[in-house]
Amino acid sequence: MATKVFVHGSGHKADSWKPTISHMTDGKDIVCPNLSSVLEGKKASYENLYASFAAYCGRIEGPIHLCGLSLGGILALHYALDFPQKVKTLVLIGTPCKVPKLAFCFQNIIFRFLPESVFKPMAFDKKDTFALGNTMKNLDFSDRVKQLKCPVLILCGEKDRANRKSAYYLSQNIENARLQIMKNTGHVVNEESPEALAKILTDYYSLSV
Repeated sequence: MATKVFVHGSGHKADSWKPTISHMTDGKDIVCPNLSSVLEGKKASYENLYASFAAYCGRIEGPIHLCGLSLGGILALHYALDFPQKVKTLVLIGTPCKVPKLAFCFQNIIFRFLPESVFKPMAFDKKDTFALGNTMKNLDFSDRVKQLKCPVLILCGEKDRANRKSAYYLSQNIENARLQIMKNTGHVVNEESPEALAKILTDYYSLSV
């Protein structure tokens, strides 16, 4: 059975998947890496994080089901494009195919005024969050997504206005993609609607085994 790899976003850690997994029929074959741990002490940059994430996935025996939210979705999408033979299915939740520069700049302005304590529940501390963000400004997979051949499930909360446009773009430009907009849900789907997400994923994976 293929391993399911659930990848969190920059604002959370691996345990953000616990509410969702608790509602799934079988969570034995699911792994949830902490991105800060995956980085293994290297300088915080997207290049280093992706290289470390790719190495992490490469160490898993056999094919994998990748499921990522936000930053986790970007990493999952990037890996699926680079290693199509390794990825059996791909689930992208609230994932931009092109990093919105203006939104990132605005977010960084806000972050500068936040105390260090605010970043404790996030994937990285304040310094590394800034460093990582600054290396992601030019990420753009919009032209490459057409290369994807594996089944792709695209999920987006109806209140996640920042990523709905990307969700529609992905669904229209990936050959084997299916889009589902989740009602009454924002960006952090795995924490806002864990039971609904668990059912969607359970049903999806039952058809992909």
